[in-house]
Amino acid sequence: MSRLWTRVVGLFSNRSFVGMDKTGNKYFTRIEEIDGIMKEKRWVKFKGDQDPTSIPVEWICWLNGQRKIAPTPEEMALLEARREQVKMNVALLKKEEEERKAREGKAPKIGKTAGPDLKSFIQQFPTDSEGTKIDAKSNKAFEGSGEKKEEPESSEPTGSGESFRPGTWQPPM
Repeated sequence: MSRLWTRVVGLFSNRSFVGMDKTGNKYFTRIEEIDGIMKEKRWVKFKGDQDPTSIPVEWICWLNGQRKIAPTPEEMALLEARREQVKMNVALLKKEEEERKAREGKAPKIGKTAGPDLKSFIQQFPTDSEGTKIDAKSNKAFEGSGEKKEEPESSEPTGSGESFRPGTWQPPM
């Protein structure tokens, strides 16, 4: 129990404030000995709800140890201005692309793309020339009267497998 109490007290007594981001999250660090090795522990104290998506990328890199030095407020402001500039450039390029397509006579697609090609999907279902369905097992057409019609030869290979020779089958032209 005393070990736990020492760790809890140590958590608050030897921590040092490193910085704060624009959403109000505060970042801390402390040095502690683990198995005889001094290690730096880094953590964040969230303002309000614990929403990990509110942490900027630079602070995430610092927390994970990918950055040695915590980001400064000046660096964060500079990166934020750069991100805004990139957003404006993307919007400008999209507008120019829409104008170019309009000049070429192509209607701009706004948020929607062409749908799937249903004709090729429907062609997979066999029907005869009269529009009746074909029994897939026997390859013969059937109608409501029960009469069976012979189906024209399929382009699919058929056989029992006894006469199979590798490399001899060619697709129909």
